[in-house]
Amino acid sequence: MARLPRLAVSGLPHHVIQRGNNRQLIFRDAIDCERFLGLLVDGAVANAVAVHAYVLMPNHVHLLLTPREGPSISRLMQALGRQYVRWFNRRHGRTGTLWEGRFRASVIESDRYLLACSRYIEMNPVRAGLVGEPAQYRWSSYGHHVGLRPDPLIDEHPLIWSLGNTPFERQAAYRRLVDAPVLDDEVGEIRAAIQGGWAVGSPKFADLVEGRGGRRSKPKPPGRPHKAKSH
Repeated sequence: MARLPRLAVSGLPHHVIQRGNNRQLIFRDAIDCERFLGLLVDGAVANAVAVHAYVLMPNHVHLLLTPREGPSISRLMQALGRQYVRWFNRRHGRTGTLWEGRFRASVIESDRYLLACSRYIEMNPVRAGLVGEPAQYRWSSYGHHVGLRPDPLIDEHPLIWSLGNTPFERQAAYRRLVDAPVLDDEVGEIRAAIQGGWAVGSPKFADLVEGRGGRRSKPKPPGRPHKAKSH
């Protein structure tokens, strides 16, 4: 079956994931992480892509991005991939590919799922057992969102500003959001969407994405279509 083109819609947030080939390490130490983030800062500016959240895991990356233009994320990820792999291979004395094929992306409905997706991204190190709480992990946007350290990479989504009138109020509200119990259905929907390249949101939002993205935004219902009865 032919692979569907990737959904890409200008002005809407996208959850993006890029994995290492065969789940190999793509970050071996802090220097690798710092280099990748530096390239991401430059690439986001050059391609007019806002970065709202991120986490660098040892063998994969999660990003929450909003492109000014539909193709901007693809341009960013392609340039970032080439530049980082070239640098990584030279530094570590290796050759060949680093990434597991093309990156995956899903389009996120802001009002319902943006904060949930941001939390999902920043809780990855906790779910993986690398740390006990997200504040202990250096390579994510969580520290910025709760006021532990400013991060020049982060372009805060307007929804963050709705959490409070002052930075302290917004940071406290975000911390409470991350500390709240996580709904299994919410996590399952985010995971399924990123694996399939689907939209995450209401049926109305899915229709909007489908119209603007140029392909279906949700998987087809299981089973064969019903045949019309003969009369």
